[in-house]
Amino acid sequence: METRRVVNPQSKNILITSALPYVNNVPHLGNLVGCVLSADVYARFVRQRKENVLYICGTDEYGTATETKALAEGVTPREICDKFFKLHKDIYDWFDIRFDYFGRTSTSLQTEICQQIFWDIFHNGYVTEESLEQLFCESCGRFLADRYITGTCPMCGFEDARGDQCDNCGRLLNPTDLLTARCSLCKNSPVVRKSDHLFLDLPALKDQLEKWIEKSSVKGDWSYNAIHSTYKWLNEGLKKRCITRDLKWGTPVPLEKYKDKVFYVWFDAPIGYLSITANYTSGWKDWWQNPENVTLFQFMGKDNVPFHTVIFPATLIGTQRKWTMLHHISVTDYLNYEDGKFSKSRGVGVFGNDAKDTGIPTEVWRYYLLVNRPENADTVFSWDDFAAKNNNELLANLGNFVNRTIAFLNSYFEARVPEYELQELDERYIQQVDEELQNYLQTMERVSLKNGLRIAMSISRLGNMYLQETAPWKWMNSDKNRAATVLVVAVNICRLLAVVLEPFMGAVFSRKIFAQLNIPHTDETNYIPDKFHLHLVEPGHVVGKPFLLFSKITTEQASQLRKRFAGGQLKESSPIQTHGEEALAIEMRVGRIVQVEEHVDSNHLYICQVDLGEWGGIKQVVAGIRNYFTKDELLGRTVIVVCNLQPACLAGVESQGMILTAEKKGKVHLLSCNGSGSPGDEDHNYHDVENKHDEERYGIGTTESPKVGTLVTINNTTMPMVPLPILDRKAFQNASKLLKIDAQGHVVYNKKYKLIAGTQFVHGSGAQENAKVR
Repeated sequence: METRRVVNPQSKNILITSALPYVNNVPHLGNLVGCVLSADVYARFVRQRKENVLYICGTDEYGTATETKALAEGVTPREICDKFFKLHKDIYDWFDIRFDYFGRTSTSLQTEICQQIFWDIFHNGYVTEESLEQLFCESCGRFLADRYITGTCPMCGFEDARGDQCDNCGRLLNPTDLLTARCSLCKNSPVVRKSDHLFLDLPALKDQLEKWIEKSSVKGDWSYNAIHSTYKWLNEGLKKRCITRDLKWGTPVPLEKYKDKVFYVWFDAPIGYLSITANYTSGWKDWWQNPENVTLFQFMGKDNVPFHTVIFPATLIGTQRKWTMLHHISVTDYLNYEDGKFSKSRGVGVFGNDAKDTGIPTEVWRYYLLVNRPENADTVFSWDDFAAKNNNELLANLGNFVNRTIAFLNSYFEARVPEYELQELDERYIQQVDEELQNYLQTMERVSLKNGLRIAMSISRLGNMYLQETAPWKWMNSDKNRAATVLVVAVNICRLLAVVLEPFMGAVFSRKIFAQLNIPHTDETNYIPDKFHLHLVEPGHVVGKPFLLFSKITTEQASQLRKRFAGGQLKESSPIQTHGEEALAIEMRVGRIVQVEEHVDSNHLYICQVDLGEWGGIKQVVAGIRNYFTKDELLGRTVIVVCNLQPACLAGVESQGMILTAEKKGKVHLLSCNGSGSPGDEDHNYHDVENKHDEERYGIGTTESPKVGTLVTINNTTMPMVPLPILDRKAFQNASKLLKIDAQGHVVYNKKYKLIAGTQFVHGSGAQENAKVR
């Protein structure tokens, strides 16, 4: 019988959750790396460090989507959930995700715990009752849940926004906010009706919540994207949040007046962490109501952050009970697919149940997803990159090192690990490997998973360098003892690689190395040591037979797989501006750089997060300006961003736009609009008389800076927006040829049209006349 994990008051106890995947959705690669795979990496690491860890997850099964799908298929919601629960479990099993328990939310314990938490906040005065205007579909005869209403976003104009959130600008919405709302099921326009509902009084919990956030975000070292998303909610002002819905499939509301309603999924679902743990062990409170002895780590995509850092913590605080609250939140941005997004309906991208059918091993999928993990920025899945990393990093680097070592022992030492006598060169490499191990341990403890994998692979590179420098094959005739020492060091590096890479590549991978080492793979043998030494594989031990760890993915195979999963992938279009006969096919907007990170794989690239305000939210831009500006010079800077540029993968990271600069004779200046046109501005060498003439001509003021997201116009003219294809890099280069810096430092189009943002001229921040804009 399986032993249930219990809290040990004498040791560190780590509780890990990954965002509960919605049961009706087949997870794609981005879903996998964003929650369950990332959590599995950390859970494996802490287990291998001999910590007491409990990793739980499960399917989120209640809500409108399940109820509606059941109606469409003529089955019960329970039957739908049973079908998809198995699908999810099979996918995660194939990806070698090692949960301590994978459960589901549609259980009696979910009802019991959720209702108890409700009664706590209800009796403590944190639940209010209000009449809510809802959209009712007369054709379907039902109130429509948020996600089954679509329409035009009132903030950015996106025409396919859902009733709860706009996928384009990321704004959370109420269904009645949508313009031209329509029922997703029958496509008819719903009508507004009133219905009484219960609300979580977030404003009343604001002070307690903010104190907790301030403390936890620092102590738990929350990532930038988690902090930004959380404080965005706080700064916009907390509002009462509806926690009930007009549905049948869900946790019942235990009030007579609301007996025909259930709890809203975002009130109910996070409580699933508790109920799933309760289904695993009767001692669930030892984990969830024990903050002195348990540390909680949660993993998710960035769209889930506010529910885990605002709504769920506020709910727990409102119970006035002692809870194990969030310590560290690990958040990923988005993994996109080739030139667009994953889409099950259009057959675009690789979904969890597709990966197995490609014939590519689990460990290769895990490696690529994690080396490409969107940890601080959006990234792109590319088949060319996938093949290159398999061939160059796994096959040529890691696989080659292990194979050479085991094969050499078999060929020249009868598979027996020999005695050794270290020289200065050996000790230097041993020290370097140990330094990398210490770096690895510190990095993984900070939950910097992508960097942890990079460091682990650097140990493999050190092993290859060691073999090349020592060349044991050259010593076999003249000094076999020297060759023996080299092989002892190398085989111990192999053992170290097996354990430090298992968190990323799974036990399927590490067992292959353990098999070649002829060492049993158990929890006792599979530990990550504090220090690298040569006792991991002792002299006299007989290793196993060598075999290849990886196979090459050919260019033809990658091409075939790309075609296979291309589906109906289409180039999207974006509105761009025209100006009478003079057309400028570039959409430019004012942005502000809110985060700058150095690209780890490129010396000239920065990864910038640019705030485009209500129009576009935060966009990621990879900019080749690292050689010209420091991070401090960029942070907080107002810039001009090209917004209708086709997303591109730059050194493995997705760029969603371009920060414009002016360049001449090797000098690069950022385009901006702060102080633009102001006489006497020391940065811009403007001519006062000409500026004054321009200001009068265009009606431009000099005091008010434009808001982020403001559209850059030509000659301050309101221009119609027409849908045209998104520009690729070549089309942008052609269009931008007519953008130059004039004698006043302004950006002009076709030598005569001024570019203007709000009440400010767009300028080159000191760029010389005729500098090119790019």
